[in-house]
Amino acid sequence: MSSRIATSLGLLRHLQVHDFRAARTFVASFYPGRSLPARVVLFARWLFRMLWKHFPETSRWASIEHPVSRTPIWLAGADPFENHPFARDPAAKLPAEVEVAVIGAGMAGSASAYHWSRLAATGTMAVIEMNSVASGAAGRNEGLVVMGRYYSYVHHTVNTYLERTRMDLGAAARDRLAHEFAEAYAKAAYANAEMIAETIERERIECDYVRKGWVQAANPDALDRLERSTRMARETGFADWVKIPAEESFERAGIRVHAPSGFSIGAASWDPAKWVRGLMAIALRSPRVQLFTRTRVTSVKDQGERYAIHTDRGTVLARFVINAAESHTPALFPSLHDIIQPMQTQAAWGPSDGGTMKAGVGISSDRAFFGRHGGGVIFGSDATRVPDHEAGRNQPSRFITRFVLTEMKRLFGVETIRVTNEWSGTVSYTPDEFPIVGEMDGKRMHMVGGMAGSGSGVSFNGAHHVVKTILGLDGPDYYPAKYFSALRFRRDARPGS
Repeated sequence: MSSRIATSLGLLRHLQVHDFRAARTFVASFYPGRSLPARVVLFARWLFRMLWKHFPETSRWASIEHPVSRTPIWLAGADPFENHPFARDPAAKLPAEVEVAVIGAGMAGSASAYHWSRLAATGTMAVIEMNSVASGAAGRNEGLVVMGRYYSYVHHTVNTYLERTRMDLGAAARDRLAHEFAEAYAKAAYANAEMIAETIERERIECDYVRKGWVQAANPDALDRLERSTRMARETGFADWVKIPAEESFERAGIRVHAPSGFSIGAASWDPAKWVRGLMAIALRSPRVQLFTRTRVTSVKDQGERYAIHTDRGTVLARFVINAAESHTPALFPSLHDIIQPMQTQAAWGPSDGGTMKAGVGISSDRAFFGRHGGGVIFGSDATRVPDHEAGRNQPSRFITRFVLTEMKRLFGVETIRVTNEWSGTVSYTPDEFPIVGEMDGKRMHMVGGMAGSGSGVSFNGAHHVVKTILGLDGPDYYPAKYFSALRFRRDARPGS
């Protein structure tokens, strides 16, 4: 009795503002279609069970170090780009002028640098990062190379957005347009996954890449949705997304479920920070690429033929800009508030027996994600919007950590874990949850963003497209402006108008 009370009071005493934000997310996902009073009552009952029964029981086999490290497990080692190049050369300065300035050195920023180093015959690129390479969402995620969102998922999110904003179109026209978006996305994402696999092999990037797919356990109450989504995948020819029985879910991932799961065949696991740093290291072999970390961009001003990128270390003039700042975008470009929406997710890691959980495969339920890595288990949850100024903050919820621990016991029978690392990060969503790849101002400022937590499924090919566009190179157009440009949110430039 006393241990139950102590555990409950300890969690309640350390509640943060984000816990209440996340509670709204959980209520909406747990009880879709219910009235608000019903949701409140059901969530209160669930919360009582968690606090009085499940959390105290979890404390018997799971411990959390005090103090727990806020460093993501992917970033726990030495940083090869710490304060680059100023740590080595304190007198180093930003260039006065470059052909391209890249804001951010995460998945999209490092990919931009890599592609520039391979494709540009002339002209320099400066990558400007306020922290360090892979320090944002690129180094704080679950460690999956996703195929992108499956076809029917994209169709659903786009169609839902069109229902709110395109009443000038009939239902059939909105459905056709949503199919166009989904097809464009899937083509680009499938190509992206193969480009990553080929690049890792060709460049011999050591990033623990293992391609065993991603098992996504379905909510037993939503199996009709799984059936529809896999049928749509077959019918459209984007057949990476399939349905597998519970027995196969256990065989592939070790997850104990009693209903079919969704399975992304081509997904992979990796160390995302090693991937991003590997790309940057290759890019910096070229004299046409420069990197400046611990350098914060404070504003970007259009001066006609050049953009002035103001930083806390000086100003750089650039003919082109690639905005790869993801969730930090609206703080830097306020006009994109509500178009780029920062969403907080969180994760934790610790040495563990892992139970039945298999290594090298992506695993998620409808409430959390899990993976075996480096002698331990990584796990996490959440996708809650935060204010623009909170993008990048490291403020994980202990309540969410405790909740996902109970899920690990239920799904994998984990017996022991000592949580040593617990962190949060922010990804960015758009109103239609469809990424932005291409021009963002109608001139020479481009971006790769709004990837909705699917950055590994968009960023590499997306950056390739932007670099090719800047250089005027021919090739397949995986990112038609009609669908991917930020300008699609302007009333006079909407697809289907």
